[in-house]
Amino acid sequence: MNEQATSFWRSGNPRVLFASFLYFDTSFMVWVLLGALGTYVAADLGLSPTQKGLMTAIPVLSGAALRPVAGIAADHFGGRRTGLFGLGFTLVPLTLGWLVADSLPLLVVTGVLLGVAGASFAVAMPLASRWYPAKHQGLALGLAGAGNGGTVLAAMFAPRLAEAFGWHAVLGLAMIPIAVSWSVFVLFARDSPAPFAPRTLKDFVAVLREREARWFCLFYAVTFGGFIGLASYLAIFFHDQYGVGRVAAGDLTGACVLAGSLARPIGGFVADRVGGTRVLVAVFATIAATMSLLSHLPPTAISVTLLLGGMMAMGLGNGAVFQLIPQRFSGRMGSVTGLVGACGGLGGFAVPFLIGMVRDATGSYGGGFLLLALPAGFCAVALAGIKGSWADDGRASGAPAPRTEPGQLHAIAIEEPAR
Repeated sequence: MNEQATSFWRSGNPRVLFASFLYFDTSFMVWVLLGALGTYVAADLGLSPTQKGLMTAIPVLSGAALRPVAGIAADHFGGRRTGLFGLGFTLVPLTLGWLVADSLPLLVVTGVLLGVAGASFAVAMPLASRWYPAKHQGLALGLAGAGNGGTVLAAMFAPRLAEAFGWHAVLGLAMIPIAVSWSVFVLFARDSPAPFAPRTLKDFVAVLREREARWFCLFYAVTFGGFIGLASYLAIFFHDQYGVGRVAAGDLTGACVLAGSLARPIGGFVADRVGGTRVLVAVFATIAATMSLLSHLPPTAISVTLLLGGMMAMGLGNGAVFQLIPQRFSGRMGSVTGLVGACGGLGGFAVPFLIGMVRDATGSYGGGFLLLALPAGFCAVALAGIKGSWADDGRASGAPAPRTEPGQLHAIAIEEPAR
């Protein structure tokens, strides 16, 4: 183990990091569970492409709306208490989906309540990050954020369990890992003793008024929104477009999601060294290219390859975005994480819903993927055109990054790591 890795593990609290990761992981697993079961639910209830998109998108939209609320709650009541409440409440929609939901309206209600699981992001990320100094924020947030790999578990195991027990039973079985995560959270999760100012709704509004914050919202809506939206809908896409079996469609989805999940901590790690914005330029260019090519709906093998590359880029981008945020908004992680995370969720809602609508309107999935490429291309061009840099911003000492005037585009300029 090299000196830098040793420094990372000694600088914070690995047990809290693990508890945050597991909380995030299991919560994300159930957050996208309706999407993972989408082919079974759609066949059972006779859903149209738009209805399929709505079913998978509703939990994402609800999670987006609840993230600022969860961030405020974590600031005021502590991340540990808020996380325990969130895990406990998640059992409610799982029970509803298991025992009651047998129509689209009831599934929508279940999806709305599952948004609590998606809001875990705004609790787990600050809980983990507040234990680590600024120079290790990228890796710490990347490791905690790798919990979005729970989507892999949903994609790969939910179809197999549905084949054996039916899709309703899968929602009931999902309560087991949630209970395990709750127990681990009780044992290991602790709030950092480092002082911070609790945030209110006014703080979210104040942050949203800053142009650089809005840019980060856009970036995360593309990277995370694309990731979670595709994770929710790809099984349906593979099954409908290429006639892939339900279990095989889940496996292909799981492979794509795994690529993005593993890339997230790598994105934070690389961004710590070469600069988050440099990473994001390459990320957005890759997303734009892969989604544009995918819009032509090439053969299955090529589509899977493009999706692997695109979702890996999204994962790298997720890590890079949250390497930048602690530097630009030091001391405001709760409100900024909640706001940016909410916008990421909004992007995740738009992806499956728009793909389904385009499929209904045109008879093809191609236009939906082209819609994903356009904002990514815009972000790549905007970032590539930004000049200037953040000079030595004091990250090695943990000091907050110097701020530029609100509203200046170069406020998100390429930050050079300390040499």
